[in-house]
Formats: sequence, C-alpha cells, structure tokens
Amino acid sequence: MFTLMLLLVLSACGEKELQDVKVGEVTRSIFYAPQYVAIEKGFFEEEGLNVELTTIPGGDKTMTALLSDGIDIALVGSETSIYVTAQGANDPIKNFAQLTQTDGTFLVAREKIEHFSWDMLKDSTFLGQRKGGMPQMAGEFVLKKHSIDPHNDLELIQNVDFANIASAFASGTGDYVQLFEPTASVFEKEGRGYIVASFGTESGHLPYTAFMTKASFIDSDPETVEKFTRAIKKAQDWVYENSAEDVAKVIQPFFEDTDIELITTVVERYRAQESYAKDPILDEEEWDNLQDVMEEAGELPRRMDYNELVDTSFAEKVTK
Repeated sequence: MFTLMLLLVLSACGEKELQDVKVGEVTRSIFYAPQYVAIEKGFFEEEGLNVELTTIPGGDKTMTALLSDGIDIALVGSETSIYVTAQGANDPIKNFAQLTQTDGTFLVAREKIEHFSWDMLKDSTFLGQRKGGMPQMAGEFVLKKHSIDPHNDLELIQNVDFANIASAFASGTGDYVQLFEPTASVFEKEGRGYIVASFGTESGHLPYTAFMTKASFIDSDPETVEKFTRAIKKAQDWVYENSAEDVAKVIQPFFEDTDIELITTVVERYRAQESYAKDPILDEEEWDNLQDVMEEAGELPRRMDYNELVDTSFAEKVTK
C-alpha cells in the first residue's frame, strides 16, 4: 500500500501543469497547416503549453481581440500590424513568428487554357478579392508586374464579400477569379474552373501570415513566446520532412468536411511553391516586399521600420 501511494505521489509530481495560451486565427485554412500539425503532434504540449485556438473571421476582428486581451497571440496578415500601428496603438504589436511566406491564392479561369499568358486578362472580367486585403493587394501587384493596369485594362470586381466570391464565380460572374485553396482545387475537380497561375509564386516572398502579440505580453512572459515559437519551428520541419499524405492525415480533424485526397492535393501545392515558411524568421527583405505590395495598391499608411514591428529574437534562437 505504501509503495502504491509513493508511486501515485511521484507520478503526480512528474506531471507538469500546462500553461494556457489563447490564439486567434483569422480563418480556418489548409494554408495554416503547420499550426494544426503543432497542435495534433503535441509540439505545444512538449513545450508545456496548452493552445486554445479560436477562429475569428476578419483581420480587424482578430486584432481587436488581441488589443482587448481576448487572445494572447494572433495569427493574421502582417499588414494588420501596420494598420494598427498607423492608428496609434498604445501597446506596440510585434510580429514574432512567420507561418506563411507567400500569397495563398490562385488564378482560376472559367475555361481550360493550354498555354496561359497574363495578357489574356486584358479586356476580361476579373473577380478579385476585397479591397485593402492582402489577397487583393498581392493580386494587383502581380497584374501590374505583368504590365496590366487592374483598373483600366480589365473590369475588376472587388465588391463581393469574401464568403461569396466562389459562389459568385460559380453562378457566372467573371472570366477569371482569385481563389484560395481548397476552393480552387474543388472547382477544378468539378470542372467549374481551372487553375492557370499562382499569385504566391508571382508575388514573391512576403510575411503573408504571422503570429503576433503585444509588446507587453513579450515583456511579461518571454519564455512562453519562445516555447510557442519553438513548437511552430518543430511543426514547420515536420511538414517538409513528411509526405503530403501524412500531413493531410494529421490536420484532417480541423477539416472534417473536406475529403482527405483534396487536403493532400492542397498541402502538396502549397508545399511545392514553399508557401509554408521553412522557419519562423520574418526577414527584412520580406518585410520590405510586403510594404512595396501595399504601397503599389495605395493601401500603405506610411512605411514602417522593420525593427519597430518585428521581433526575430525568438525565431532566431529556436532556429539555431
């Protein structure tokens, strides 16, 4: 009896209490696969963290939750930290770990095109993304890169709500549409549209989605931020070291209504173009590219100093 009690006491002493960390993601997306891998493979738990993940649709709502202490960490486009800072945030926002490093949208044509060229968009009707959002800014940046004026060389539609863009195209609006996965692959599978180009490949590396928090949270609990970043790095490594099929199986619980083969296709497509960042370091070249894209779209309030909004100390430490 004494031995049994001793074992129970030792067992209880060996159990570490996990620290809760509230994370808000701007949407639920296969684009964020490494985050779900970190949860499902127990990488956060290995670091002593219990991540409470909430989906908060809309960058503005996600940032409001962060600023009001509704969440500890936000997973959202880095452009939101620029918007908030420009408005005069009392507690500076810091991007500390990058999750995706390219745009995540694809150009889908209504008809099958054997030999696509960007010139084909001239005089067409293009169903784009919401004005001021990163997908739309990246889209316009790519069009201009190919000498297409998005406001004069084609009919640009950008007043359709994000949730209704796919259904608008399916019902006959537009010759081309800018879509995220898995919708782009679903359309291709059903013969409703055909992927002809990747905005992610065309726009180059930029901090499309990053984990950010308030400077006060980093100051008060740097250890938690470091542990969180280390778990993300483990997940990033795992995503690239294992097959797309294995990644799809791990993250499927987050996409119960999506076919496993479709998840696999999307993971492979994002991985092939290296949309998933290979490490959490947000470098200055990517930051400058982000601001160039925003400036080109006329949405940059003012250029923000890299060191003002980016803290790479944790990412650099766990990457070493």
